[in-house]
Amino acid sequence: MKSILASMLNLAESIKEKSSRLLKSVPTMGYKKRIHLMNPMVPGLTGSKMSSSDPDSKIDMLDSSSAVKKKLKKAFCEPGNITENGILAFVKYVLFPLREEPLVIVRDEKHGGSVSYAIYTDLEDAFAKQEIYPLDLKNAVASALNDLMEPVRRKFQSVELIKLTAQAYPDKEKKSAASKPKDDRPADISRLNLKVGVIVSAKKHPDADILYVEEIDVGEKEPRIVVSGLAGLVPLDELRGSKVVVVCNMKPVGMRGIKSQAMLLAASNSEHTIVEPLRPPSECEAGNIVQAVGYEHSTVGPPDDVLNPKK
Repeated sequence: MKSILASMLNLAESIKEKSSRLLKSVPTMGYKKRIHLMNPMVPGLTGSKMSSSDPDSKIDMLDSSSAVKKKLKKAFCEPGNITENGILAFVKYVLFPLREEPLVIVRDEKHGGSVSYAIYTDLEDAFAKQEIYPLDLKNAVASALNDLMEPVRRKFQSVELIKLTAQAYPDKEKKSAASKPKDDRPADISRLNLKVGVIVSAKKHPDADILYVEEIDVGEKEPRIVVSGLAGLVPLDELRGSKVVVVCNMKPVGMRGIKSQAMLLAASNSEHTIVEPLRPPSECEAGNIVQAVGYEHSTVGPPDDVLNPKK
């Protein structure tokens, strides 16, 4: 830990030294002194850092109104969590500095009625105390952001700016698809990283009646958070402490504000009226690898690091 901290301090000092050197040397070359714009590091909407390579982690200025609502709806926004909360970061660093009016959170009267916040710290404290539900916060932020962005969208509807935007931001998916090597391996069960899991805890999702939130031990340092659609189909008491089969190489995805880090496998009848989780043999332990006969990793290849959802 000491060596990591020392490396971080050295990096910070290096950046500071180079910036100072540039400020002094640029005018001597006949240029005006550079302006340095610094901004704080803020979390992305997916719970980790904001990244240009992950569209769902950020809001682009030209995102449509529906795109903004969609991104915020599935954003990571854990109840009471104010440190890894990209939505609160947008409120603090975008909405409050740019808007004069308070942020209004519209709520049904049975949930306390609508409430407004003119000071960010008051909003943050209320969310930390879980006086504000994530979905209510998301709806309020989506509305406020769209109000801010709408004049920019209208400005960029001209033919000239549409062409300029296309030149500045070419379609990366089309470009990268041509350069990627072809993957000839069949999309079969061997590509799944299946493990035995033990459900440590299970509860209802705070913002979705059809979802459960489970903590599942899959033999790692910490249990994985898994959001499943088993509410109303499998009683919570049957899940707690039970052994299940979990897909562990799926890309984490936010589900109504909670990031799901794996998928719990279940089977159902054709009408989907009876659903049961896949149960491994009782002698299995958390973290045991599950493989299908004829598709063993030793013969057909290891599971993907992260599954490609397009396959």
